[in-house]
Amino acid sequence: MGHGWGTDKVISVSHLWLINWRIIMQNEENTLTTEQWSNVLVEALPYFKNWVGKVVVVKYGGNAMLNEELKQAVMEDIVLLNTIGIKVVLVHGGGPEINHMLERVGKESKFVDGLRYTDGETMEIVQMVLTGKLNKDIVGILLQKGGRAVGLSGVDSGLLRAKKTEKDLGFVGDVTEVHPEILTSLLDEGFIPVVSTVALGEQGDDARYNINADTAAAKIAVALKAEKFVQLTNVAGILRNIDDPSTLIKRIERTAIGSLKATGIISGGMIPKIDCCETALNGGVPRTHIIDGRVPHSLLIEMFSDRGIGTMIY
Repeated sequence: MGHGWGTDKVISVSHLWLINWRIIMQNEENTLTTEQWSNVLVEALPYFKNWVGKVVVVKYGGNAMLNEELKQAVMEDIVLLNTIGIKVVLVHGGGPEINHMLERVGKESKFVDGLRYTDGETMEIVQMVLTGKLNKDIVGILLQKGGRAVGLSGVDSGLLRAKKTEKDLGFVGDVTEVHPEILTSLLDEGFIPVVSTVALGEQGDDARYNINADTAAAKIAVALKAEKFVQLTNVAGILRNIDDPSTLIKRIERTAIGSLKATGIISGGMIPKIDCCETALNGGVPRTHIIDGRVPHSLLIEMFSDRGIGTMIY
């Protein structure tokens, strides 16, 4: 059951101060007058009221995962959202870490039409890195920041079921079922679920599959009836001109996606991210976002300010 403003979650003055400090004080030289601070608080309050008790699914990856300073900022944001009563699920990938481990053990990568082929040995390494290392590293940071986090993979409690992709890429799968009960239980108890995207095979298939983290996050958002699905990326959002950040498109209606693809504005690596947004929207998630994970505290800027950040697809 969703929490109302002023029910079992109380937002203290210190929480308000800390959130707005993070949004605005991007460097130590930035100083605000008392009136400016008041304006910031007044702007943020309606957003707090709106989001308390709602489910937000965040796909975490890219530079925000590789850069230590950005990683710390993201974890602080997640803990803060959880502290004020927003139900956050953090879904993570880990491609670069997997590549690094494969190199360390001398495992040569095989590619099929540019896509990595995941054989049995590689899948063991994928599971070890995603579930055994990265997932626990993230949980550890959240705990150190004062959060209540629990790490799990798509295998746990049968959260994610998958079948092998049509193109034979070995143990790479497409999500066919999401069983979110374990996530719902954790969220209701005030925990932050941290999900690594290793999935269990369908009934009768005891294999494990490596799943695209963006797709998994979108389908988890649908299963949880999330209010918002956010992808942290390495770009500012959808740009009309990829070389000009000032051409950022702040809002896109889902009906415009086809024409933006046809004209090449949405292209390359942005296509699968937009497709995940469409998956979430078609499943009932009202708002999806592609935001710049390279900006410290971009998640808070999106959640609690009028200007927002990145591109909203709705």
